[in-house]
Amino acid sequence: MSSHMMSSMKKFLPVLLICLTVMLVGGMAPFVQDVAAQAPAAEAAPAAAAPLKADTGDTAWIIVASALVMLMTLPGLALFYGGLTRQKNILSTLLHSFICLCLGSMAWVTFGYSLSFGPDVGGVIGNLDWVILRGVGTDPHPVYGPTIPHELFMVFQLMFAAITPALITGALAERIRFSSMLWFLGIWSVAVYYPVAHWVWGGGWLGQMGALDFAGGTVVHVTCGMAALVACIMLGKRQGYPTTPMPPHNLPLTVLGAGLLWFGWFGFNAGSSLGANGQAIGAFVATHIAASTATVLWMLIEWAHRGKPTALGTATGTIAGLATITPVAGFVSLFPAFIVGCAAAIICYICVVFIKSALGYDDALDVVGVHGVGGATGCILGGLFNSKAMGAAADGMFYGGGFTLMWAQIVMVVSVGAFTAIGTYIILKIIDVILGLRVTQDEEQEGLDTSQHGEKAYHM
Repeated sequence: MSSHMMSSMKKFLPVLLICLTVMLVGGMAPFVQDVAAQAPAAEAAPAAAAPLKADTGDTAWIIVASALVMLMTLPGLALFYGGLTRQKNILSTLLHSFICLCLGSMAWVTFGYSLSFGPDVGGVIGNLDWVILRGVGTDPHPVYGPTIPHELFMVFQLMFAAITPALITGALAERIRFSSMLWFLGIWSVAVYYPVAHWVWGGGWLGQMGALDFAGGTVVHVTCGMAALVACIMLGKRQGYPTTPMPPHNLPLTVLGAGLLWFGWFGFNAGSSLGANGQAIGAFVATHIAASTATVLWMLIEWAHRGKPTALGTATGTIAGLATITPVAGFVSLFPAFIVGCAAAIICYICVVFIKSALGYDDALDVVGVHGVGGATGCILGGLFNSKAMGAAADGMFYGGGFTLMWAQIVMVVSVGAFTAIGTYIILKIIDVILGLRVTQDEEQEGLDTSQHGEKAYHM
């Protein structure tokens, strides 16, 4: 087969994938039961107990929280990452977040939600009872938000499923083929994210053993951080890294993106209470205080270390604090939130500045050191600081809970990290053999905006 034909096939494959997805959705649509049509039958059936009823206040808050989490991906993460790249790669970086939201949403409503939160199969995965949202309607679910519509819980979780692969793209910026990135993120969501979400939140084995992750320390941050580490090592370093300076081309965009992420994170964390209640308020306060503490401490550490505080460092400290508080936001009181913020700044700074340099991997936008390490740190701290008084199912060691919860937290972080690493390696290896992961040297030198998308962000 000629090289021209091979090139044409590689360009055609993503289009074929999209077409097959549309055909699948269209083919299964006639078999979806109409939710409105089911209502009279449900009312006519004899009920052993009073049906659950959605609360208007809780419903309104989770609708807003879902929109806030979407804001985190687009435009928050897109601008945060886009400003950190070089000028010739900003559109490519923005598009990564943009397309993750859209493709992730399609996959989630088609089968992803059912695999993640559907009835449990052996503690490993959900079944396909809820494929194409069959049976997921406006009535509340007794487990997934008894005071909000089941479909609203699905939408809220959709936004988590969309932002997680988008976070990974920060480690691969400026050198991955767009077509290969699409295949990787699509397959990775199915093979890694959906099972892990089920293990922790959907009735799987980690949830059954008592591991606690309030809003995604493992499900979101450990998975994206470990995947980013494996992917950036397999992809290789950018040309010239680390000897050639590669400063961010637009730090105001990055600071704006950090602000939008912080704003959206209140939906991410406080929304995970699944209601307008006291736990949501506690999560809101803990999130803000941990982020504020990490921001100030990161700035002071950088000031002492480098001689000057920077806008980039300050914004990075904010994201580190937000990622670290995520798994415990609704389970800890005010003082532990301060401790989490301090731990985020110290541990993540060491990983971003020293460990990354010592190991030599090219994590372009510090996904590993901020999200991966931050999420894992927060989960472990939950074994110390989680409190039943704040809504946790078990007390941490500092609240008389012994080592039981800490052990579950350690098992959760290690097992999810190992599973993600192995799954990511296998997926990338297959894609590399079939399509190739990395752009050519000439394409990388030219920039991904023009070589992958045929356009430029700025014309001056």
